[in-house]
Amino acid sequence: MKKEEVPQDLSSLAKFTKEVCYATDSSGKYITELSSGWDVKIKALDVAWEDIKKRIEAASEQVLNNNASPLLFFMEYRLMDISILAEYTGFWKWQIKRHLKPGVFKNLSNEKLQKYAEAFNIKVEDIKSMTINE
Repeated sequence: MKKEEVPQDLSSLAKFTKEVCYATDSSGKYITELSSGWDVKIKALDVAWEDIKKRIEAASEQVLNNNASPLLFFMEYRLMDISILAEYTGFWKWQIKRHLKPGVFKNLSNEKLQKYAEAFNIKVEDIKSMTINE
């Protein structure tokens, strides 16, 4: 593609990032050119974010219905799975699975809750109340 043909469709990420594309200049040499996005990619990202929003809402419902602990909500909100959260906290995966149970979560020590809070980049009180302060 030629330098002038590099797509510049605005996406929701255009304010934060640009993508490097290879294009040819007027003499036919390859150069790099920044693109703010292109329509197909924008639509794909919008679909992905919509799916993420649904997962967060579903996790919230599970917590409110006492079927899961608030950890599930924050895992979805921070785009984490059990393996990633285990790496951040130092807990074993089986421990996190256990902490996802509301009854077990209620009895977690402040020290353990603090590890989760640090992993989610929030305060301990925010975990308990499912509050997002961003």
